[in-house]
Amino acid sequence: MADVLPLVEARLRSALGEPDARAAVTFLGTDRIEVLRFPAGGPAGGPVGGPAGGQESDIVRYATLGMAAQPMADPTAALADPVKGPRAELVLSVRSGLADTDKVLRPLAVLAASPQVEGVIVTPGASLDVGEALWPGAPFTSVLVAEPGGLVEDLELDAPLDPVRFLPLLPMTPNEAAWKRVHGAPALQERWLTHGTDLRDPSRRSVPLD
Repeated sequence: MADVLPLVEARLRSALGEPDARAAVTFLGTDRIEVLRFPAGGPAGGPVGGPAGGQESDIVRYATLGMAAQPMADPTAALADPVKGPRAELVLSVRSGLADTDKVLRPLAVLAASPQVEGVIVTPGASLDVGEALWPGAPFTSVLVAEPGGLVEDLELDAPLDPVRFLPLLPMTPNEAAWKRVHGAPALQERWLTHGTDLRDPSRRSVPLD
């Protein structure tokens, strides 16, 4: 079976431009996960899973590379299928120059390794928590997985492989994450939209939840 990661990287480059940095992280018992940094001013435009506001030219994007190397397995299955199953990579978009967001590389790699480490399937609407600030001083320790397709189109693979989906991540404050657990992801996204929340602001405050 052909390695899918060169195809994944080619799709990321075509959508986001040339990365200006990359870091590799290997966790015990897992494949290597890379995180690519795409500088502000790249070709990508349009919304990333929710309201944003402002200009696209100041957005820096971080994308994982390696999560899609193997399909995510159903944790209840007795035996994981080595070929069929959902595949994904993660994409985070933030405004550049407002925080030390480059320190997000390891937390992103941790999240990308979670299907292998924890046996979970990452899907839109899910919450992912790293248990610490996403970057120094960040008011976020978790993210909401948003719907794919708006920023990087799905990568179709030869049958019987499932396509690779590029899932946007929307940082959540602890209060937002707790509210989402009770009311659900659509309700939180609607609240963000109603209040015009800039989800790419690396130091934003929690949306009003009363």
